[in-house]
Amino acid sequence: MTVENISSTNLNTLTKKTIQIPIEENFICLRSLNPKRTRFEVEYSLEKGSCTNSFLFKSTKDEHSKSHDYILIHPPGLTFEKEFLEEFETLISSDSSAINLVMGHINPNKVAFVKKMNVKYKNLTVICSNPGAKLFKEIWNLRKPSQNTNPNEALETVEVLPNIQIIKQLETLSLDNNFEIDFIPAPTARWPGGLIVFEKHTGLLMSDKLFGAHVYEEKWAELNSSSTEEERRHYFDCLMAPMSTQVNSIIEKFEDFEIDTIVPGHGPAIRGSWRSLLNNYQSWGESQKYSNLRVALLFASAYGNTAAIADAIARGISKTGVKVKIINCEFTASDRLVTEIRKADGYLIGSPTLGGHAPTPIVSALGSLLAEGDRGKPAGVFGSYGWSGEALDLLEKKLKDGGFKFGFEPIKIKFSPDPLMIKKLEETGIQFGKQLINSKLRQQRKANVGLNTSKSDPTINALGRVVGSLCILTAQKGDEDNLINGAMVASWVSQASFSPPGITIAVAKERAVENLLHKGDNFALNILEQNNHQSLLKQFLQSFKPGDNRFTDLEIKLSPSNQPLLNEALAWLEGTVSQRMECGDHWLIYAEIKHGKVIKKDGVTAVHHRKTGANY
Repeated sequence: MTVENISSTNLNTLTKKTIQIPIEENFICLRSLNPKRTRFEVEYSLEKGSCTNSFLFKSTKDEHSKSHDYILIHPPGLTFEKEFLEEFETLISSDSSAINLVMGHINPNKVAFVKKMNVKYKNLTVICSNPGAKLFKEIWNLRKPSQNTNPNEALETVEVLPNIQIIKQLETLSLDNNFEIDFIPAPTARWPGGLIVFEKHTGLLMSDKLFGAHVYEEKWAELNSSSTEEERRHYFDCLMAPMSTQVNSIIEKFEDFEIDTIVPGHGPAIRGSWRSLLNNYQSWGESQKYSNLRVALLFASAYGNTAAIADAIARGISKTGVKVKIINCEFTASDRLVTEIRKADGYLIGSPTLGGHAPTPIVSALGSLLAEGDRGKPAGVFGSYGWSGEALDLLEKKLKDGGFKFGFEPIKIKFSPDPLMIKKLEETGIQFGKQLINSKLRQQRKANVGLNTSKSDPTINALGRVVGSLCILTAQKGDEDNLINGAMVASWVSQASFSPPGITIAVAKERAVENLLHKGDNFALNILEQNNHQSLLKQFLQSFKPGDNRFTDLEIKLSPSNQPLLNEALAWLEGTVSQRMECGDHWLIYAEIKHGKVIKKDGVTAVHHRKTGANY
């Protein structure tokens, strides 16, 4: 099964499993595969399955003949506990020698897996970076509230902490069989305990979070650079874009290594095209680098839920072209925190509630924000909670009492967000980013004394004479419990091919529906009638709040692939996205048309006439 021929239909026929992929003698990749959406976070939203790469060195000794027995690099999360341990036991019995676990990053899902492994394999040593060790200990000792109990009921027992070996800087470990491992600390705001591993003999860079893609792929490596480019770009936009400066600093370190192949924590290996992927990572972050608007996003996260909320909001803000500076308050010095607050045009602060309180780093960050923040700039509060949400109430009250205005209502989510909430969070981020942009535009108009330079540009005016059909693009995906839909008015539409029949549609990057228009996704194009289009335009041009249903009070039917069809349309087309091209502030979508029908044979297509090419 390869990325090129995976579809939502045949994904349903696949099973969750862990497979072995031999790299060299005594060096194995253990790939855990899931055809379904593995977790709720925004980076899984393409719903093309996922795979997680772990690496095992068997029966190894270092240059001093000290036995390391087994080294497991980047173990999976608890999601793959059953499948991974069943496969792992075929290689190593539970009464075997010491096992060293190299943790590429630390989160509650990973720590929960180590706890399960610690029951079966008693002689474990965790190898991680210095910040990773701190975070590992904190998560290990956390007692997570049950969703089925109340605070007065008994909580889970805390297990004995395994041995921890700390990597403080670049270190090399020589093994038998000519293997030699470099441990490379790679901290980012999102993963302060980041640790990348490079094996010199094979030239294999085990990059963990960097260069990932969530796809179901059994083959060791991708077919070519284009086969997973869209999935890697989506992964970058969801997770890496707000940290692009830190990510580029890590990438620069790779020039010192003789890399042959890169294998990320998620997705197939990258062989011949890894240099172009490094270049892509640097170019994809350019819009963030040069943005003249920035948001300081301060957060701490105990169980990973608040971090997932932060990722979704940051993803939405980034889509508007506004720079997001993610700041993990637990690992950020106070002077740097103050610097980022002073630079920001907007502030977001997120917190879990632990024992009825906000974590100490968040309380300190709140104090810095109250002391250094500009009351004329918008703020926002978000976070998750288990039994109660006192931390979020505290943040909201202190900011309100301090004179801050909110860009959105405080977001308080019990436990973890579901896919529908992730979509709402992303739309909230888009809305917040647009607020900053519109505020900036108003300031510029005042400075220009009302002169609109674009309307006086003859080239832009000539561009406005290009006309297009007025249409409503509709799309939806997911199952009954997590059905996500969206819609937008589209007039930049054109037929693009005869065979196969195809069209192109330009979609602004900040459109909420854009996330439903990736390769393989289906949608419907409802073409409007000249004499009967005003009511539909009024419906879909209104200002929607994040999470609002675009189809409220409308009668709709469904296309063969369950896409919404509007009864008042002149005609409809159903298409499948085949290609996407980045065009400045828009994505150009090429879709192959699968079905269609003219509803009103005597009707005339509504056409959108403009006087300027500076706006729609």
